[in-house]
Amino acid sequence: MSLLSSSHAGSALSGYSDPDSPSRNRRPVWQLNLLVGLWLAFPANIALWMQLSSLPDLQGLRGVAFAASLGLMVTCGLMTVFSLLSWRFILKPAIVLLLVAAAGGAYFMTAYRVVIDPTMMVNVMQTDWRETRDLLHPLFFVALVVLGLLPAWLAWRTPVVFHRFPAQALRNFGGVVLSLLLLAAVALAAFQDLSSVMRNHKSLRYTINPFNSIYSIGRAVQGVGAERNRPILPVGEDARLGASHRPGEKPPLLLLVVGETARAANFSLNGYVRNTNPALAAENVASFRQVFSCGTSTAASLPCMFSHLGRKDFESRDSEFQNLLDVLQRAGLAVLWIDNQSGCKGLCDRVPQVTPQELRLSARCDGDECPDDVMVDEVGRRIAALPAAQRAHGVVVVMHQMGSHGPAYYKRSPLDAKPFLPECQSSALQQCERQSVVNAYDNTIATTDRFLAKAIRWLRSREADFAGSLLYVSDHGESLGENNLYLHGLPYAIAPDEQKHVPLIVWMSPAAQASSGVTMTCLKGRLDEPLSHDNLFHSVLGLMDVTTALYQRPLDFFSACVGADKATAVR
Repeated sequence: MSLLSSSHAGSALSGYSDPDSPSRNRRPVWQLNLLVGLWLAFPANIALWMQLSSLPDLQGLRGVAFAASLGLMVTCGLMTVFSLLSWRFILKPAIVLLLVAAAGGAYFMTAYRVVIDPTMMVNVMQTDWRETRDLLHPLFFVALVVLGLLPAWLAWRTPVVFHRFPAQALRNFGGVVLSLLLLAAVALAAFQDLSSVMRNHKSLRYTINPFNSIYSIGRAVQGVGAERNRPILPVGEDARLGASHRPGEKPPLLLLVVGETARAANFSLNGYVRNTNPALAAENVASFRQVFSCGTSTAASLPCMFSHLGRKDFESRDSEFQNLLDVLQRAGLAVLWIDNQSGCKGLCDRVPQVTPQELRLSARCDGDECPDDVMVDEVGRRIAALPAAQRAHGVVVVMHQMGSHGPAYYKRSPLDAKPFLPECQSSALQQCERQSVVNAYDNTIATTDRFLAKAIRWLRSREADFAGSLLYVSDHGESLGENNLYLHGLPYAIAPDEQKHVPLIVWMSPAAQASSGVTMTCLKGRLDEPLSHDNLFHSVLGLMDVTTALYQRPLDFFSACVGADKATAVR
């Protein structure tokens, strides 16, 4: 008797019941599945309902009817999933996991108007603790508790009955069939509006919680796994240094600065009404105004911009290739990657690198984060540690910025250098006045301005040894509340220009202009030329005078400023 009582007590605590238990409070499994499905389909899909309510073609009773139909379809879909998982010791952990994931997804989609697609999930998988910490606003935990943990606790505590294998399998099969039949019936009844809405508003499919997360995780894991299993094919095996690398000439030194989350529209060099670039305005720089990125996130843009393929071919590739850094190093140049962010996404695996963890050893870092200009403080001694034979031919240093990484923009500018106030002091951007969000962001652009000017001054200090150049280009842009969108990462086809229109700035020393045949005067005359990340690979090869069959002169934006006689001699 005592053993039987103990067994019943354990079942009650776990929320599971034996079919022979005398408890009067136990529920059939399908009831728990239905209740959780309704919760996930309606309260946890607040982002979906908000988007639907803003569509002009779904107003009034028609919109209500469509929302109800879509909610029932989501419920039926979840019932199908739960029916497949309706086994003792599997169902409730799965319910808890989905509820918590849905709560997190609901918060980010409503707070920042992002969507959860495979690219966004790759970003999540590659995000480090510093970036995650900035997103953990108190409102996130409120959403997690209300939408996820509380219903998860109630579901866990709800006693349900599971039958022995043959009977439970039959019930599960019946649940799947019935759920699919109901799903088909509702979809058929709402087919006209459903097909129209999903065709005209494709991003909606990535707001259907939690199916967006399930699908995106699967695609992201599949994609990352496929990339890891594919061999990295060599490129540019014929790369060699061109005729300008003559004995006695100053070797070229390029600081290639990869900006973070900088949008072209907020650079005063590009016509922005605020003076966000006073330091660079005093330098002889060329700021190109019509430049677009490979992607809308670091995970998408960074590998693409260093690839020889270009955006369209990079997205459809079925092989992995070496990148620009490999080609430069193979040609005989010294190459170095200095990272002040979340890593190089595999780009620098085969070249010398300074990791974020190494950089944070500087006395100017607070342990978790460094100001970008620490990279300038470090670059001299880091270059000196590179092989002397390669340094004699030339050096390319990539500096990967923290830049304007959000949502905690206020952390990206020093306390004593914030020209635009008041600024949003929160990572919950939607809770701030929009102008304060813009102020905080503009302060980060002003900080990048000072960093780049400091890098140019450092290059000038090395004029006796090198022909120095600086090329700055951001990986992607940012939404700052336009159309209630924040941050970045929307699918490229539907992302606004704010997330794709990026700055590209060039500075060249007199020695670099003389050796390359490219003049700053010529570059300044071409500032409105349409460019993209597709140009980066070929333009760096051209600037550093590396010859290879991969090089495409039409994509080298420096080439138009090289004299015809010079181009013929070098190429």
